[in-house]
Amino acid sequence: MNKDLTVGSPYTVLWRFCLPMFGSVIFQQLYNIADSLVAGKFVGENALAAVGNSYEITLIFIAFAFGCNVGSSVVVSRFFGAKNYGEMKTAVSTSMIGCAVLCAALMGVGLLGSDALLRLINTPAEILADSELYLDIYVLGLPFMFFYNVATGIFSALGDSKTPFYFLAVSSTANIAVDVLFVTAFDMGVAGVAWATFLCQSISCVLALWFVFRRLKSVPSEGKMVWFSWKMLEKIAVVVVPSILQQSFISVGNIVIQSVINGFGPSVIAGYSAAIKLNNLGITSFTTLGNGISNYTSQNMGAEKMDRVRAGFNSGIKLIWTLCLPLAVLYFFAGRWLLYLFMNDAASGMATETGLLFLRIVSPFYFIVSVKLVADGVLRGCAMMVRFMIATFTDLILRVGLAILLSSTSLGSTGIWLAWPVGWIVGGGISLAFYLTSVGRSRGTVKTA
Repeated sequence: MNKDLTVGSPYTVLWRFCLPMFGSVIFQQLYNIADSLVAGKFVGENALAAVGNSYEITLIFIAFAFGCNVGSSVVVSRFFGAKNYGEMKTAVSTSMIGCAVLCAALMGVGLLGSDALLRLINTPAEILADSELYLDIYVLGLPFMFFYNVATGIFSALGDSKTPFYFLAVSSTANIAVDVLFVTAFDMGVAGVAWATFLCQSISCVLALWFVFRRLKSVPSEGKMVWFSWKMLEKIAVVVVPSILQQSFISVGNIVIQSVINGFGPSVIAGYSAAIKLNNLGITSFTTLGNGISNYTSQNMGAEKMDRVRAGFNSGIKLIWTLCLPLAVLYFFAGRWLLYLFMNDAASGMATETGLLFLRIVSPFYFIVSVKLVADGVLRGCAMMVRFMIATFTDLILRVGLAILLSSTSLGSTGIWLAWPVGWIVGGGISLAFYLTSVGRSRGTVKTA
């Protein structure tokens, strides 16, 4: 069901729109969490380290898919809010075609360069073969991940956050069962968790595409549909390229950090791998709310309702802090028991202590990074991509630079974890300042840049 986000109480509209998106994030993260959980519990610590090590490289591919999701979603929602359904359909088909070309290029890079990428980040010899095997299978499933992301972006643009949730709820739950089946019954090891993700994600992708095309067919539009438009591609690229660059640089930064972590051995890698999955569950949830606010902002800009954009920011802060509190408390006080889910037993001393320390350092600062992500959502919805990128890159550069610097001191690996809060504080301050000066205090329309 399509939903107009330009009417009704901003808080209620955002809550109803974003709640299924939170559910989708949880199930989306179950794909990666399940891989690490099954690898760690049923194969061993080195398998957990191999999956976690490969995960940092897969984030580059996820960055491109996420950029396609955001770009198509923002542009489609703008036309939907303006009731220009013909241009909206052209934006959808142009997004699909552009996504196919980009995905094909990335598959070539991934299949030919996985070994080089893993060696570049100083992957320990004992986990290199499993890391490469997992990564190769993951790359084969890129088309499903890309088209699924574009499809969910389109659903969000139409104000429908429930349909993607249903797909993910079924497929990610099935993924856990297939993970265990392939690893325990068929003794497939790391390859089993990779093929399980491939299989379940492909099914959810096909279903999502089928439903999105049915939904678009029911939307009335005048004249003959234009399947591809260079002008439309340019509009989409204005949002896609900065979003991809932002996410890609974050991924590259994470890879640099992973290479530093790899110097501390498999136990630290395994502890970080488990903790970062839990952390990413929280950060991705916050990011999803930011994406929802981007759709909300874009629809209301299309309808020329800037007062609702500002009201949406305030409502978004209330919503995201409602999510921050239980996560921060859970990770800080119950992190050890959550980490045991990924370990063979409670005796995985160094790995567990590493993960626990990371969670206790970063979780209190969720309240700061969440404000940044809400402000970023508004900036992105207003197509203010230059401001958006400045705030993001400042956070990233600080985190990577400090991780390298502090890890070489007596702090060791603890220095790496301390870099997260510093980057979030500075980046969050910049994002909030950009919002206040360009949107929060403006009247009428705003300039996009």
